[in-house]
Amino acid sequence: MLTLVFICLMIGVFGKLIGLAFKMTWGIAKVLFILVFLPFVLIALTIGGLVTIALPLVVVVGIISLVCGAVRR
Repeated sequence: MLTLVFICLMIGVFGKLIGLAFKMTWGIAKVLFILVFLPFVLIALTIGGLVTIALPLVVVVGIISLVCGAVRR
């Protein structure tokens, strides 16, 4: 009986740890995308002469960030 309780509690603890790991991974992926990948893509588009694509992309990302920032406050 004690072993069954131990196994149930262990599954509960490690289940919460796995959930926390998924949340942290998703947060790190979002930060990397915003801080690394998006500026790299915008610079590459500008250097490649595709400013007509880069400018609307910057405007859309700016509007989304303004709206999300206003909602959180």
